[in-house]
Amino acid sequence: MNYLEFNFTITPKEPFTDILIAELADLPFESFDETPQGVKAYIQQDLFNESEFQQIELLKSSDVKITFTKTAIEQQNWNQVWESNFDPIFIENKVAVIAPFHEQKTNCEYTIIIEPKMSFGTGHHETTYLMLNELYSTDVKNKNVLDMGCGTSVLAILASKLGAQQITAIDIEEWACENSKENAQRNNCNNISVLLGGAELLNNQKFSVILANINRNILQRDMQKYVEVLEKNGEILFSGFFAGDVSFIEECAVKNGLKIVAVKEKNNWALVKCIKL
Repeated sequence: MNYLEFNFTITPKEPFTDILIAELADLPFESFDETPQGVKAYIQQDLFNESEFQQIELLKSSDVKITFTKTAIEQQNWNQVWESNFDPIFIENKVAVIAPFHEQKTNCEYTIIIEPKMSFGTGHHETTYLMLNELYSTDVKNKNVLDMGCGTSVLAILASKLGAQQITAIDIEEWACENSKENAQRNNCNNISVLLGGAELLNNQKFSVILANINRNILQRDMQKYVEVLEKNGEILFSGFFAGDVSFIEECAVKNGLKIVAVKEKNNWALVKCIKL
């Protein structure tokens, strides 16, 4: 599977970088790396739609100057691209997310070692940070947890380390599932089941905690299914969307019988935590 890399130069960078990222995420671009000049954005080549891309309002705005280059990246080169851009994530002294090529000793309570390969394992650092931080404070001990759109399964791995009984990790991409299995094994997490597919796999299971760090369109489309498999008084964490979309996610959640209990933001990205009434 090949990817396209868009390297955007944005003048001025603020606040237009975050706005552009939010618009690209709806297309759906999968990963973003901020640069001194703007941002690099990545999308699967077969999912890129030129006409939709040309409709991005910010690209036509007179308030900002945006230029870009587009480069095709072959699958076998993605590890090198990822390694050159990935920095460790530290959530205070709670959780560290590092790669095998990083210094292995940390001062955090939990250290997770991942090698995302093509699966953009840390996603947006902001949303990963928000989800890991909120998950750390969520009671998952002896509970069944769902990591929906698991990518590298970094969230599933933390849930396992926090004492979850069983974790189901689901992703639509075969290479993400294989990567998840490798990362679970690397972190000695034997209670993570990785499944290939989407919300159609959620049938008779019941979960006490659901983690969904995806994007707002998928969250809207599949939220009803998530709620169906969430136990009463169960908790669900949504992220992967821009702070400006919080009201949209909240409205969708309330319509599906959820109660909003917390909203967190980091660098204009957001997390919404709910419980099932």
